Amino acid sequence: MNKLKHALIVIISLVFFRCLAQEPTVFSNEALNDTFINLEGETVAFKDILNKHKGFNIVIDIWASWCKDCVGGIPKVKELQLEYQETAYVFLSLDKTQEAWKRGIEKLGIKGDHYFMQSGWKGAFGTFAALDWIPRYMVVDKQGNIKLYKSVEADDEKIKDLL
Repeated sequence: MNKLKHALIVIISLVFFRCLAQEPTVFSNEALNDTFINLEGETVAFKDILNKHKGFNIVIDIWASWCKDCVGGIPKVKELQLEYQETAYVFLSLDKTQEAWKRGIEKLGIKGDHYFMQSGWKGAFGTFAALDWIPRYMVVDKQGNIKLYKSVEADDEKIKDLL
């Protein structure tokens, strides 16, 4: 009886904590109001970036030009872009400077909608996304809901399944 009671407590605890750790399906107000810099040097709220692509699935790629894994993932992103051409691709850069960010885009020939994360890893968006590694990929559906909160591989089957 004691073993059964102990096992039941363990199972209930796991289910309870699993529910608490669920990944978000919508962006927080803080993340939506965080601001980014576009290639023209203008400040843009994240909610406006999402609204620009409303009605399309969106792949968000959080990256930096200094990041070996990010650069290594770009060919996989380009393959996604070829296969899923009706999808919007939003690149959020954690480069140290805007100049390095722009050089990286040009050098790697990255096509898509580009923004510089001026608030960095610990800003409102980075905190919401619980950034601990890049590259980081997210998928947002046509209504603006988060369908995939966290992937670190651009060729993750979950991304393709959602697109």
